[in-house]
Amino acid sequence: MPGATVRISETSRELLRELAHATRATMQDVIELALAEYRKRLFWEQAAHDFQAMRDDPEAWAEEVAERERWDATLKDGLDAGDAP
Repeated sequence: MPGATVRISETSRELLRELAHATRATMQDVIELALAEYRKRLFWEQAAHDFQAMRDDPEAWAEEVAERERWDATLKDGLDAGDAP
């Protein structure tokens, strides 16, 4: 698999080495996992930001509440979600 060289500080390299040793993973695996977790964190931070922006806009928030109410009506079949087979 082709790779690339990335410069990191000696402190980061040592931390990477320690994490790889502690988890019995390769340094590449640790980097890939860290990047995946960082991407996930950024996704949820952006989602929270966007959600707050919607709540701060009364018209957008009213539309969201109305849509939720429409979706709630689909569950009025006499069964609770936990009752499904």
